[in-house]
Amino acid sequence: MGPSRRVFAGHGILPVALDRGSLYNDSMSSYTISYKSNNNVVYSCKYHVVWCPKYRRGVLVSGVDTRLKEIIQSVCIELRADLLELEVMPDHVHLLVEIDPQYGIHRLARAIKGRSSRLLRQEHPWLKSRLPSLWTHSYFVSTVGGAPLEVIKQYIENQKLV
Repeated sequence: MGPSRRVFAGHGILPVALDRGSLYNDSMSSYTISYKSNNNVVYSCKYHVVWCPKYRRGVLVSGVDTRLKEIIQSVCIELRADLLELEVMPDHVHLLVEIDPQYGIHRLARAIKGRSSRLLRQEHPWLKSRLPSLWTHSYFVSTVGGAPLEVIKQYIENQKLV
């Protein structure tokens, strides 16, 4: 979809115009939501993802947390996901990310957990002796479409204070 092309969709009574960069309602020009697009989908899919180490052990300390942040950032760049917020606690990770829905949040979570487990266990051998594998198989994921993005960002940032 070219930058000048618009897709119109009826939403309630007022017409809504969907532009490549933003959504606007002709009667409310100050209301703006950012959208991204690929070749055939226009989307805004932001997810709050939380996962923890096996047995919820507090092993994300002593440089492991810093390296984990670097790994997550590199995976997000590689997979074209926008990392909006990231907080690493000793026993869990909070992530606010936007990803193409055709790629899927499950693939992103699997890629981050897989690569970080392999690299962190290679670089910090003491992790191998503490845990049979770094991460649990499970994780929490929630879309943040209903909540204001700033509220979710603030929640993630404040996790260090709890």
